[in-house]
Amino acid sequence: MSNVFEGLDKVRKLMDSQDFLEGKGLSNELNIHIFHYDAKDEMAVQDFIEKLKNSRSLSCNLIHYDLYDIFLDICSSKNITKSIPTMEEKKGSKYLLSQLQMVATESAFLEKMKYEPHQLGDVVLISGVGKTFPFMRVHNLLNAMHAHFSDIPVLVMYPGKYDGRSMSLFNILPSNDYYRAFNVV
Repeated sequence: MSNVFEGLDKVRKLMDSQDFLEGKGLSNELNIHIFHYDAKDEMAVQDFIEKLKNSRSLSCNLIHYDLYDIFLDICSSKNITKSIPTMEEKKGSKYLLSQLQMVATESAFLEKMKYEPHQLGDVVLISGVGKTFPFMRVHNLLNAMHAHFSDIPVLVMYPGKYDGRSMSLFNILPSNDYYRAFNVV
């Protein structure tokens, strides 16, 4: 996408679409959409999200999850936040990563994201994908979300490339297969 603002306009139109909100025309596919963008446009995307969160003219009930905020909340609830720098200094980055991945699992993220009851018109918006790498990989989270969010649309703001079959974070990391989402642009 040459112009991130054109893409964000498509996101906004999608969120106002009754077909999107009701999951029509998906042939029993999950209602997951990915808006991929160049990481250099992160500030424009974050500004867009803030405007959406404060908008009174949305046709949907926006439920925003910043994955980094959830990650920090998980670490805080396990009382490990203050010990992370010391652990990395003493045991190294690889050890720290393995320990954090045991704590910040897909199920731990889902516990922080789950809510009931889902209502027609709810849209889950996920951001912070790049900020949680390598602790959480969004394709793993999306796979885990199927059982809990299959009845409402999920929209992922993805700093990288998604071609409908695979995801490449920041458009430089090796791609991960994920074919269950629709490309917004």
